[in-house]
Amino acid sequence: MNKQIIQAIKHYAKPYIPHDNQVILNEIDEQKFVLLGESSHGTSEFYKIRSDLTKQLITEKGFTFIAVEGDWPACMEVNRYIKGYDHEIKSAKDALKKFNRWPTWMWANEEMIELIDWLKKYNQDKTSDKQVGFYGIDIYSLWESMDEIIHYFKKVDSTNVESIKRAFECFEPFNRQPEKYGLSAAFYQENCHDEVIQLLLDIMKQKHHLKDLEESHLNIEANALLTANAEHYYRTMIINDNESWNIRDRHMVQLIITIAHYYGKDSKGIIWEHNTHVGDARATDMADEGVINVGQLLREQFSEEEIFIVGFGTHRGTVIAADQWGINLERMVVPKAKSNSWEDLMHQASDEDKIIIFNKENQHIFEQTVGHRAIGVVYHPQREHFGNYVPSSMSKRYNAFIFIDQTTALTPLKVEEVYL
Repeated sequence: MNKQIIQAIKHYAKPYIPHDNQVILNEIDEQKFVLLGESSHGTSEFYKIRSDLTKQLITEKGFTFIAVEGDWPACMEVNRYIKGYDHEIKSAKDALKKFNRWPTWMWANEEMIELIDWLKKYNQDKTSDKQVGFYGIDIYSLWESMDEIIHYFKKVDSTNVESIKRAFECFEPFNRQPEKYGLSAAFYQENCHDEVIQLLLDIMKQKHHLKDLEESHLNIEANALLTANAEHYYRTMIINDNESWNIRDRHMVQLIITIAHYYGKDSKGIIWEHNTHVGDARATDMADEGVINVGQLLREQFSEEEIFIVGFGTHRGTVIAADQWGINLERMVVPKAKSNSWEDLMHQASDEDKIIIFNKENQHIFEQTVGHRAIGVVYHPQREHFGNYVPSSMSKRYNAFIFIDQTTALTPLKVEEVYL
């Protein structure tokens, strides 16, 4: 069977040429969301290819916003910079240094600078309704989002500040430590659920009575949703890892749809996340554990024709990662892919970079389950053959796959890092 897959790869794959994404662009027509994956959070080529493809989707296909696996408050600083709302941030590098939560390198890296500069230049001569936005859809910024809400109401509606502060007082004993809050909520039933739900309801009622300046309506709604969902996430993660994953991915989809609604009926979004979030979970062993993800949820909530998912992978190279959570990053060697994994089969077909479009003609060939490499921010190369491969039906998981045979680690910016 592996020989059949290798022969099929040779037949259906096309060479991937840097900066030439026409093979994928030819497949994009009526899609509302294009999901761009990555098999690690520390590979230079994945960022560069996604950047090139993103620019072409914006200029040639009319896509209107980018949503990434990052914190909303930090990404909003980038959004304010590229749209000209913020005149204090003088460069893309300074904007990216707002990403100070570990792992900072995911967005505070040299590879992102060129895209942020391009977005700012693209937006300069556009009216506000034609400008492209940049947003974070992850769930981890609980305290930062609460700070944003208080700051907003201090500025536009000071009469509500004290009631909002009282809602947040519930969190004060936990000293901005989510694990501490999670333990208390899970084992001692000491949580702030009722407070944040009431806060969310109050903010949603008030939002439309306030002026929408520089996307303030979207910003306050997103931070309110984030506060409620992050509280749920941290309350759950201690006792149920799978369900906390599901809460996180449902939250990301909720924010994607919130952003799309803000941009109107003709909005079109480009989503940057790890393969484990964008590649349909139903085509992996995640489904056996009751785990869902963004790719699955978007395919279920929209027609499959409106979603286009691109997976990324590599055979070998280097990567930025850490060997423990919250510990300093390092440049690691990515060993040759595990024998008979998807990445190994792609390499056996040829050692050139390549792209495959999965379609009705070849789907049955590539739907056999194979191991598919996934590298997280915590990585142990010497042990990767025992736990870094997700059994996947590739043609069901993705619409296309970009394979870079040998990859290199991205280049992190120096950032004053905070670990919360």
